[in-house]
Amino acid sequence: MMFSCTTGEKKNQDSASTANSNTGEKIGVLLVNHGSHSKGWRQMLKDIEIDVKDDIMKSGEITDVRTAFMEYTEPSIATQMKKFDEENYDRVIVVPIFLTISSHTSNDIPNIVGLANDPKVKASLKEEGIETYTSKARVIVTPLLDFPTVLKKNITRRAKALSNGSGDEGVALIAYGDEEFNQQWEEMVEDIGRYLKAQTGIGSISYGWCGHLVRYSSEPTKKAIDQILELEERAIVIPVLVANDEHFQGEIIQKGVDMVEDQKRVVYKQDAILPDANINKWVVKIVAETVAEVKGKTVAAK
Repeated sequence: MMFSCTTGEKKNQDSASTANSNTGEKIGVLLVNHGSHSKGWRQMLKDIEIDVKDDIMKSGEITDVRTAFMEYTEPSIATQMKKFDEENYDRVIVVPIFLTISSHTSNDIPNIVGLANDPKVKASLKEEGIETYTSKARVIVTPLLDFPTVLKKNITRRAKALSNGSGDEGVALIAYGDEEFNQQWEEMVEDIGRYLKAQTGIGSISYGWCGHLVRYSSEPTKKAIDQILELEERAIVIPVLVANDEHFQGEIIQKGVDMVEDQKRVVYKQDAILPDANINKWVVKIVAETVAEVKGKTVAAK
């Protein structure tokens, strides 16, 4: 079977040759996220790859940048790792696009890519239909997208856009949550809340979960809004979710908003953290830092 080589394909092949000559290794980058049934959610994560690819590859150190979904859809992590092996990659840098630490990042992903071998975790993954794969390529998982300043600025920007500037408003932060790492998630939203108060003058902050921890109930959203309305005239509801999902923003959180008795006192936009150029910049930066660490180089601060 013969395949023609388009201009774009030739460019990628030239980039791969340059990468090999510069580093002696063929290195790929895999942007890993949770995954969703929502096509729109998946596209928002795919858009990160599209935006960062040229910047990551221009140094000649990286041969390709790809995206993988942990569950619900293809390409899965195992599928992409197999492809890297088929194409004789020496090393794969895995970049988790997750808000903060969770069972997915601390347990699932290391077992999926073969960096850990916990029979209990692997059995659980198998039950969920998630394939694990130990690649021939060396795998490095970067630090999490626990980007405090970027996240704080993102939430602040979105809150200001919905504020009427009355000085009599509060913000209800609605996040996914995680049972195993509940303390870390609470610390994350509390930290966001402190920053939000300092930057906007908004007086009251509450938070609630909307994920598996609360069995995808809308009640915590309503409760968080009610807590604000007990203290302030108006409640601004902000989803602290990576991307927009019809089920979470469109149903779970929206239903919690709709349950509030006085609708005139609540403002809510079905949005998400993405898109955010600062997150894309972080991805480029963390890949450069990881490559530099592998090669024993230093990255100049920008």
